[in-house]
Amino acid sequence: MYDLLQTINTPADLRRLPRDALHQLAGELRAFVLESVSATGGHLSSNLGSIELTIALHYVFDTPDDRLVWDVGHQSYPHKILTGRRESMAGLRQFGGISGFPRRSESEYDTFGTAHSSTAISASLGMAHGARIKQESRHCVAVVGDGALSAGMAFEAMNNAGVAEDLPLLVVLNDNDMSISPPVGALRYCFGRLIASRFYAQARRQAQYALRGIPPIRRLAGRLEAQVKGLVTPSTLFEEFGFHYTGPIDGHDLDALIDALQNLRQQPGPQWLHVVTQKGHGYKLAEADPVQYHGPGKFDPKVGLTASGGGGKPSYTQVFSQWVCDEAALDPRVVAITPAMREGSGLVEFEKRHPDRYFDVAIAEQHAVTFAAGLATEGLRPVVAIYSTFLQRGYDQLIHDVALQNLPVAFAIDRAGIVGADGATHMGAFDLAYLRCVPNMVVMAASDENECRQMLHTAVQHDGPCAVRYPRGTGPGVAIEQAMSCLPIGKGEIRRMSNARSGQRIAILAFGSMVAPSLAAAEALDATVANMRFVKPLDEALLRHLAQTHDALVTVEEGCLMGGAGSACLEYLATEGLSVRILRLGLPDEFVEHGDPATLLALYGLDAAGIRLRIERFVDGLASPAAPFPPHHHARPLRAVAREAIGP
Repeated sequence: MYDLLQTINTPADLRRLPRDALHQLAGELRAFVLESVSATGGHLSSNLGSIELTIALHYVFDTPDDRLVWDVGHQSYPHKILTGRRESMAGLRQFGGISGFPRRSESEYDTFGTAHSSTAISASLGMAHGARIKQESRHCVAVVGDGALSAGMAFEAMNNAGVAEDLPLLVVLNDNDMSISPPVGALRYCFGRLIASRFYAQARRQAQYALRGIPPIRRLAGRLEAQVKGLVTPSTLFEEFGFHYTGPIDGHDLDALIDALQNLRQQPGPQWLHVVTQKGHGYKLAEADPVQYHGPGKFDPKVGLTASGGGGKPSYTQVFSQWVCDEAALDPRVVAITPAMREGSGLVEFEKRHPDRYFDVAIAEQHAVTFAAGLATEGLRPVVAIYSTFLQRGYDQLIHDVALQNLPVAFAIDRAGIVGADGATHMGAFDLAYLRCVPNMVVMAASDENECRQMLHTAVQHDGPCAVRYPRGTGPGVAIEQAMSCLPIGKGEIRRMSNARSGQRIAILAFGSMVAPSLAAAEALDATVANMRFVKPLDEALLRHLAQTHDALVTVEEGCLMGGAGSACLEYLATEGLSVRILRLGLPDEFVEHGDPATLLALYGLDAAGIRLRIERFVDGLASPAAPFPPHHHARPLRAVAREAIGP
């Protein structure tokens, strides 16, 4: 079935093929991508749309010496397959397997690690300048999607790149009229007009020919040329940035792609190639519904995606979705904002019910936060629905525009903690640490579905910035109360009290998603468990009480240990001069790799069994007067443990 594809182990093998064989290769590659992703899950429709473009780029450019950077990386699977990782696709995004995104440590052909949008032009520009400084001759190519151009960083890079007239930089705009959701914003209309103007190239040549006959006022001729081009097509958007624009061309026409790339490879200065592709191309089900097939789980490609059975526990995203609709029905001040994650953040239903209060600002997290601040100044109650890993991109705005002005903006932080297959770039490991140090912020962590709903209500009613974090997936299955009430700010609760009258009395201070496994571990240990609820402000009275009535404290959080919730507890105890042994459990100072969330939680000792085992070891250390202070986490790096678990 893959007679030609199985002979390609490097792009050099590809470049040795006769050009007329590339069409067969494209068909085999598309079939292989579909077969692989349906078996493992992953990003599908974007990769099906980039088959021909990937082949053409590796056929024309001398990779890896010529640098190729895939923005985000949603469309990089064909690239991985053609660069020696065909057999490794069986372990895509699985624990111990290859990443779903480009990674420098994985292959020399992955010249830059990506996964967050709109970084490719900046990185490629840096590579091009680096090559020039070292006096090395190479081309640098950035492949960006039309969705990525909605982020300011892409335009910052374009502004910087356009002044380098002799730099061998090519930006390929892979325009499929989609990001994850359908595109939004004015830029999509600009691209639409470009695509509609198929006669652009011929009209431009005729205009330039006519203008050359105007003697000899060059500046006037240049201005006239620009105006004529502006009447023909809005391509001057890119040319005013200093790029030479070519396109649009059919991104599934291999011959046209190769011809265009070969020509641009010979041109000096920054070049811009506009390629029009179809997300899901070649697989009818993905063509018809590219959103659902953007990142599917495992499925039968002959059948397609099937509706999952109802009646199970709702995910936290679904809890948020229902809450924001209910809250908006009760409070006309509530508005919802998403940076291009309508489906992922659970705002599809809200858009239907309250279209005038729904704002998709495209892939622009910085703008999303300051936009929310502007709404808040007018008396509205904006809710920014955002993933933990993406809120990092709006951090300055959160500090400067929201917190400094103490504006009532609620942040609904999805995918907090370990997220699984997307890996280190998408893990929500840092939000507790980077939020709790910001003045005026209130930071809550939901332990179950009902508490999440009540915390979100508390956040939107609070007269200041407030964040509620919740994990990916489902909770413990607690019944959700429809009535909403505000929780007292900075107050936790005791969920289990130890019955021990002798021996070591242990209190577990659990935050958010770690309450349920801590309760399970505590049953075997007969430990007290506190659901702390608030990371900021801490329930200092509860913390003081537990420190004074127990022999040792254990903090448990699904976030980084450095600067996290456990650190907050240590800081308070030190400030108050309270001396008590404390064990902190959480994520150590390393990036969490991709894998099944349950596997990763077990690896890091954050499931019920792991929490129990680590507390037992801690207690054993307390029983020995000569024992050193127990470590806060594994003494050996967990990456080494992982390598032993999965083999070389």
